[in-house]
Amino acid sequence: MGDEDKVNSEHNGTLSDLLVVFGITGDLAFKMTIPALYRLERSGYLNCPIVGVAIDDYDDTAISKRFRDSLENAGEHVEHKVISALLARFSYIQGDFLSSSTYDRLRDVVSHSKNPLFYLEVPPALFAPMVKLLTEAGLSQRAKVLIEKPFGTDLASAKALNKTLHGLVEEDQILRIDHFLGKQPLMDLAYIRFANQIIEPLLDRVHMDSIQITMAEDFGVDDRGSFYDRVGAIRDVVQNHLLQVLALVTMDTPLSGAYKDIWDKKVEALRAVSSMDIATSVMGQYDGYLEVPGVSHNSQTETFFATKVSIESWRYFGVPIFIRTGKYLKVRSTEIRVVFKPAPELSYIKDVSTLPPNQMILRIDPKPALRLSICSKDSTGSSGRVVHMDLPFEEELGRLPMPYERLLHDALVGEYSLFTREDAVEESWRIVQPLLDGERNVVSYQKGGYGPKEARHLCKGHLGWQEPWL
Repeated sequence: MGDEDKVNSEHNGTLSDLLVVFGITGDLAFKMTIPALYRLERSGYLNCPIVGVAIDDYDDTAISKRFRDSLENAGEHVEHKVISALLARFSYIQGDFLSSSTYDRLRDVVSHSKNPLFYLEVPPALFAPMVKLLTEAGLSQRAKVLIEKPFGTDLASAKALNKTLHGLVEEDQILRIDHFLGKQPLMDLAYIRFANQIIEPLLDRVHMDSIQITMAEDFGVDDRGSFYDRVGAIRDVVQNHLLQVLALVTMDTPLSGAYKDIWDKKVEALRAVSSMDIATSVMGQYDGYLEVPGVSHNSQTETFFATKVSIESWRYFGVPIFIRTGKYLKVRSTEIRVVFKPAPELSYIKDVSTLPPNQMILRIDPKPALRLSICSKDSTGSSGRVVHMDLPFEEELGRLPMPYERLLHDALVGEYSLFTREDAVEESWRIVQPLLDGERNVVSYQKGGYGPKEARHLCKGHLGWQEPWL
């Protein structure tokens, strides 16, 4: 069986024989893409030529320096053999992304390729015109086009972008990349759920009390004021990162490991999520945000957001989902916390009612790990206490891949399950759209805590917000 047939059999995807990176001299490539390509080269997983396209006038010496500076910035130990091999498979085209002459020169370079992968590391406004130029140059047949979030700024713009792209290429040619989904715990989440009988049967309305999803950051907007003030927490991380996490936690078992089956189940999960309501949401803004350069003096942009949503399905009916994220909170941590219902009070375990309920915590950042919190007798045998069973991923599994390392590899070999389909994007925007359309009323909060006190009432009747596991 040939390599392409093997990939198609296992993943139903296409093995790419060329990677073209538009924006190779940009900030994203410097911080993420070049280190990811270096790691893939070092691991022996990079098996195709690479073409970089950018407006900068770089010769081979400048490209080599750019690559080495990138790796040094990323803290990589640069091995001469590896960087030489990576540069040997790399060629560079200088050109304007919106000039047809750039694509004419690119066509001459990639004419030998049967299944190219075009990675657009460019502002979203350039997606449609660049795909149009690729199509007009005859470069889009049998190609995959990889684009970075954001995919629109609301439901209407997401639909408009999808409609425009579909007029140029087929939906199955488009890969929407969200680096957050390349984090190791999220890559493994479906496997952890469906491969373990001690976990999956408990994830339902009979056993679960609630789910908490937290993405806390201990830093502010800093020098990104003009960008962030147009975006806010909902657009920045909720519509994409956190709703994708929710889909992975609550989706039903896919029919197979094929990426299309996984996409189908993620979309089903998102369709069952209620639209967010201002009555069960809180938007906050940290003290001092209005003084950040680039921020409007009367800004109502949220730097903190918390909400409660429900899932309209037989399996999760009545299980609330609590989601929160914020800047300048006490810690930096991203986690999924499943809270289970308490055990019954029997005569010999009456004190269990005084203990916190069982919980399963998947820590995504920092230091990915899984924790089970259960009840046990203390050392004296006279009362109960909570004990933890911890699985640190890197300690148990070895070096974890960088998100872009994993996602670029998957895109090249035809494993697309971690990418996002059109209808999943639109469902995510549908869920948050009422908050984008509604009247805003952000409340202030102090730096170094867990956001505005108004968010506490969201969990009324359930275990309150928990401090992230560090």
